Amino acid sequence: MAEFKFEIKKEIAVLSSSPKTGWNKELNFVSWNGNTPKLDIRDWSPEHEKMGKGVTLTREESAILAETLGDLMLDELFDV
Repeated sequence: MAEFKFEIKKEIAVLSSSPKTGWNKELNFVSWNGNTPKLDIRDWSPEHEKMGKGVTLTREESAILAETLGDLMLDELFDV
């Protein structure tokens, strides 16, 4: 299996936590294999030594997501 490296450049937010496992779903700014950092959403173990599958977003994708979330009516979407 190929080795890969990551560096969390900025920890932005913990979106949720699991008391059972201690893992957090986090929004971070991460560089993968020395490449340009991207916005990243994924589950992380407590000391960031292990991670789950996640999603990385470029600056352009992040801007589209931010605009889309800003326009959403979350109460209507989640039927609250």
